[in-house]
Amino acid sequence: MKTLPFMILLLLVLHVKAQDPEPKKELKVGLVLSGGGAKGLAHIGALRVIEEAGVKIDYIGGTSMGAIVGALYASGYSATQLDSIFRNIDFESLISDELPRNVKTFYEKEDSERYAINLPFDNFKLTIPQGFSGGQNIYNEMVKYLYHVKDINDFSKLPIPFVCIATNVETGKPVILDRGYLPEAIMASGTLPSLFEPATIDGKVLIDGGVVNNYPLEEVKKMGADIIIGVDVQHALRDRSELLSATEILFQINNYRTVGDMVNKAASTDVYIKPDMSNYSVMDFDLDDEIIEKGKNAAEDKLEQLEKIASQQSVHFPKAHIKPVDTLVISRLSLQGDNERYTRGYVKGKLRFKLGEKTTFKKLQQGISNLAATGNFKTIRYELLSYDIGEELILKLNESPNRTFLKIGAHYDDLYHSAAIINLTHKNLFFGDDVASFDFILGDQLRYNMQYYIDKGSYWSFGINSRFDNFGEEINFDLIESNFPVSPGLNINNLNMDVLDLTNQIYVQTVLQEEFSFSLGVEHKFLKYSTDTFGASTDEDNEMLANSTDDRTYFDKSNYFSAYGKLKLDTYDDTYFPTRGLFFDGDFHFYLLSSDFNNNFKEFSVAKARMGGAFSLANNLYLNLETEGGFKLGTSGVTSFDFILGGYGNNLINNLVPFVGYDFLSFLGNSYVKSYARVDFEFAPKNHLMLTANYANVDDDLFRTGEWFTAPNYSGYGISYGLESLMGPIQVMYSWSPEGSSRLFFSVGYWF
Repeated sequence: MKTLPFMILLLLVLHVKAQDPEPKKELKVGLVLSGGGAKGLAHIGALRVIEEAGVKIDYIGGTSMGAIVGALYASGYSATQLDSIFRNIDFESLISDELPRNVKTFYEKEDSERYAINLPFDNFKLTIPQGFSGGQNIYNEMVKYLYHVKDINDFSKLPIPFVCIATNVETGKPVILDRGYLPEAIMASGTLPSLFEPATIDGKVLIDGGVVNNYPLEEVKKMGADIIIGVDVQHALRDRSELLSATEILFQINNYRTVGDMVNKAASTDVYIKPDMSNYSVMDFDLDDEIIEKGKNAAEDKLEQLEKIASQQSVHFPKAHIKPVDTLVISRLSLQGDNERYTRGYVKGKLRFKLGEKTTFKKLQQGISNLAATGNFKTIRYELLSYDIGEELILKLNESPNRTFLKIGAHYDDLYHSAAIINLTHKNLFFGDDVASFDFILGDQLRYNMQYYIDKGSYWSFGINSRFDNFGEEINFDLIESNFPVSPGLNINNLNMDVLDLTNQIYVQTVLQEEFSFSLGVEHKFLKYSTDTFGASTDEDNEMLANSTDDRTYFDKSNYFSAYGKLKLDTYDDTYFPTRGLFFDGDFHFYLLSSDFNNNFKEFSVAKARMGGAFSLANNLYLNLETEGGFKLGTSGVTSFDFILGGYGNNLINNLVPFVGYDFLSFLGNSYVKSYARVDFEFAPKNHLMLTANYANVDDDLFRTGEWFTAPNYSGYGISYGLESLMGPIQVMYSWSPEGSSRLFFSVGYWF
């Protein structure tokens, strides 16, 4: 009987224990985001609805654009923040790897504004780049936005564990990227063949993961997900009427395998969100509003399922607001990769910031762009890791194997007429940081331009230039009559003036911040001004000067030797259609010697300067204001370096100065002042409607007499249309002046 109470107590304990429920298992939710280029922006709209439904995401897997969106979300950004980030990104600029003009040296600026086509040329064979873009600008943005998780090497340690997929281009097998440097991993996942150059990670050459696995469902399940929410922005195979671009054809090829796989994958997805992307392409980034809304609408159709999932999860705090860091201190620089020809000093000189001092992401990105603008590196990848009191910048430089380039351009204007330029450029000819370039210009006027430059950045660089230029233009004889007396009774109105210029220069130059340069040099110039209007006369009654031979009359045929200095500041964002920036170009030449064809040479100097700025007045409305002037010092009778105004265009030789409203070579003097204003309305992307006005005083000894400060003697106006085309600017201008002259100018392509 003593055991009875004990048995009763035991039964009561067992009964109570049986009534106590087992601990509820935490529901783990995985999110799968497919690739799809611009269509991947729909992921953002879907994420907003998922968040609003209260669903907590525990794992994320993505491919291509799904990897980019997924990585940012996994790092801690909210869907609202992602919406703001992606709406403010200029994808066209990022994908094309457009580099701001201010990251290029003056040599590189001139180079990029001369040729329409640039092709690598090696062992007498043209080579085709592996991709349209290196993806440098996109990579820069990802480093900035993922800076707060820079030290997390294991992606399972991110605020939300993450994985993405790439493809090994050599084996065709998928590569799971779940550790490493996060920006580098997601760039590899989104490296669409032919659009971007392949990425290299741990010795593997990787391309877009969408080639083999565009919807990493199984990978997310293996991470521990109980329920899968998937956002699929892929579309079925398109017919011929929809394959209108090379990019779409490439995606079609990629989809051959993945479209078939999606039948089973969609069925295995617990909440399958499928936005309608049938009317969008992979490059429709300008339709971001519509695409994001499509993702939002598709997710709202699954709202009931999402809320049910949220109800099965424990309460959790909302995602924190991530504030991108703008300032940082780089205390150490490490160089890795294939970098044999360019020294550490060369790289540091291009980065333009000092170690151990506070800098900004903008300056860091500009430094990386400075390196990219040289064209010396195939890819530039870098990591920022915590080090001491700042960051360690690990630069992974992959030198470009191409050192020889064939460049081609075409141009037409009213002075030189039609011309084609063929250029051969070779880098590392004698030294690791030099470049040699030769232009051969065919057309109505044969010309050449040779340049050799050793780039030492902010240290003294060295250069050699040689240029041959010539053109012919009909001018009013009154323009030169005072310098060319003829016998009385000879009636001349117009004559054909032929100008030949051979210039050779040796100089040193220092460059600061890629925008400011100071140069010192010596110059030899052979000038020949002649005409066949008169011919060689033997008529004693009409005897002219003795400079008439071989049926030509020469006004000058001399060699000149000079020393010069140049000071230049150029922050214009564009040479032809500037919308912002400042400009200054000052030049001083001291002419020491001459072969003295006309027996009138004495030492003299010529100084000139041009300055201005471009400003934004309103949306797509810009104002460009400039002023310039020049004068001659000395009593030499040489007039070949006088300032000659008239015409329209860029890169006119010597002291030829454009002046709207007049034809080329319309009026001259040994001194001048000019002001210029242009209003530019960009009424459509790359299409410009412009109104121009300019005013000038031109005369001999203008500054000595004080006439430069009086009302202008000349004025001109123009209305023009400009188009930024692949071969360079196309411009048409109708110009006129109160003096009664009018002219229609045409210019096609870059000036050279």
